[in-house]
Amino acid sequence: MKKITKQTYINWYKDMLFWRKFEDKLAALYIQQKVRGFLHLYNGQEAVLAGALHAMKENDKMITAYRNHVQPIGLGVDPKRIMAELLGKDTGTSRGMGGSMHIFSPEHNFYGGHGIVGGQIPLGAGLAFADKYFNRDGVTLTYFGDGAARQGSLHETFNMAINWKLPVVFICENNGYAMGTSVGRTANHEDIWKLGLGYEMPCGPVDGMNPVKVAEAMEEAIERARRGEGPTLLDIKTYRYRGHSMSDAQKYRTKDEVDEYRKIDPITQVLDIIKAKKYATEKQIKEWDSEVKEKVAECQKFAEESPFPDKQLLYDIVYEQEDYPFLKHK
Repeated sequence: MKKITKQTYINWYKDMLFWRKFEDKLAALYIQQKVRGFLHLYNGQEAVLAGALHAMKENDKMITAYRNHVQPIGLGVDPKRIMAELLGKDTGTSRGMGGSMHIFSPEHNFYGGHGIVGGQIPLGAGLAFADKYFNRDGVTLTYFGDGAARQGSLHETFNMAINWKLPVVFICENNGYAMGTSVGRTANHEDIWKLGLGYEMPCGPVDGMNPVKVAEAMEEAIERARRGEGPTLLDIKTYRYRGHSMSDAQKYRTKDEVDEYRKIDPITQVLDIIKAKKYATEKQIKEWDSEVKEKVAECQKFAEESPFPDKQLLYDIVYEQEDYPFLKHK
């Protein structure tokens, strides 16, 4: 496995803290009605992304659902452009046309951002098929939630992916609730990873609150796919601290339940290791915290000061794409 070093923990802490504060700022902007439509936040699930990025290589791709703001940041997209996109500005990743649920950056190997529940699952297998067809050294990480695991398209995709040995890793970010319905109420068992058994697909559960455990499972699955041995299904047990979206009253769970999961906050876990191993002083940690705060403020300033796109763009991107290369996939 790729070595997890002192610098790894420091980077994880800085990145996860930034992702958390970035999402917190979006929540505040949503309340101010500067972010419109739906807004699904990633708070609590940061270890899933941190571990995956540690295991990925340059040609690997990522595709996910609508909780998709921080993944492209992790892959190298300028966070200022992400925030601008959420505010509907012309400087956004899709010039304000995609918004919160449809962020794309093919040049950074991020393929969305999809609003249709489970719609990205067959698309992820399609990306993997292209890599195999053109003999490219890439693996596609295809994310979906525990609710999307009940979609029929998942089974069709699993069948084709294992039959054709596609270089794809299927990742269920299992945060326990499909919008407001618990996993236990959607099937006869709560072990989503067992869906892989019917296809003789390698599968298993993963501690999604610990980036080390995620990195270990991801690397094994990614390298299996890269060797031409086909897909893996990972049931990554995580938790979201906020509601399904900003409009969620969260009546289906108790405050005590959320507080219990806060005791294993992935950011706190990493920080505890940094402190225990004396990887940084208290002064350095405070400096990192200040840097994160300043970086988020820069994103907000950029987004708020950016112009809205011209209304004509709404028509141009439908009928003519020659002037908008960002809309074209390589």
